[in-house]
Amino acid sequence: MTTTSTASSASTPGTTLVIGATGTTGSRTAARLTAAGHRVKAASRHATPVPGAEAVRFDWYDPATHAAALAGADRVYLIPPLGDPDPAEVMLPFLRRARTAGVHRAVLLSSSAIPEGGPAVGTVHRALPGLFDQWAVLRPSWFMQNFTGTHAHAVSIREDGIIATATGTGRVGFVDAEDIAAVAVHALTDEDAPNTDLVLTGPEALSYDDIATITTEVTGRPVVHRPLSYEQMRDRLAALMPLEFASVLAGLDRAIAEGAEDRVTDTVQRLTGRPARTFRALLERQRP
Repeated sequence: MTTTSTASSASTPGTTLVIGATGTTGSRTAARLTAAGHRVKAASRHATPVPGAEAVRFDWYDPATHAAALAGADRVYLIPPLGDPDPAEVMLPFLRRARTAGVHRAVLLSSSAIPEGGPAVGTVHRALPGLFDQWAVLRPSWFMQNFTGTHAHAVSIREDGIIATATGTGRVGFVDAEDIAAVAVHALTDEDAPNTDLVLTGPEALSYDDIATITTEVTGRPVVHRPLSYEQMRDRLAALMPLEFASVLAGLDRAIAEGAEDRVTDTVQRLTGRPARTFRALLERQRP
């Protein structure tokens, strides 16, 4: 793999279209771009205002919104449609349209759990190099913000003091969404595009028991990890979503238990010039 580096000089992009500009990584990426003086079109389903950016309406499933969003953009940050088991069906026609409209660099948010050519967004990952000369695929590990925002884990921590998973003692290189956004900005604006996929993790691999312990120590509120079987996790999730999707998510927990996410990369350090943030630092930053 070849990657960009902190020594790369920044190019002079025209306008970056940030899809999902009100989401976890999209909002942070848009904010970092505008703070650095870049022009940004912040795309969301309701054209929600974003400071310093031009808000535009965008819906993956409404092609009538695509032309206006793409107008004037020369690069794009891609957040796949949430919960779609086959996002390529709507994403690939849009990306072909984007190329025709003048977009020459695309940065796709994928997942460390999904390789090139894998299921769901893995199909888009495989197609990206054939569509754009300049591209990158960000493959972050699980977000630290899952324990502090509106994710089911965060809600369970606040309401019950429990994190329920089927991960056993498996470890994950949880990553701060701020670090994902920092890498996204480099991938979008550096003179040389990465033209590869980038696995992003935090600086340490932690089990969910570790997460519970750190949360207890920093917040002063007792939190425990409650281990479940794959079947128990699947059925718990099936009460909230279709069984097929619940099975996929429970399967990801099982993969963690088997060691699939027990790794740490130096990608954040190499591309931003600073170490990836720790989970403890995230909690301390958010503590009142």
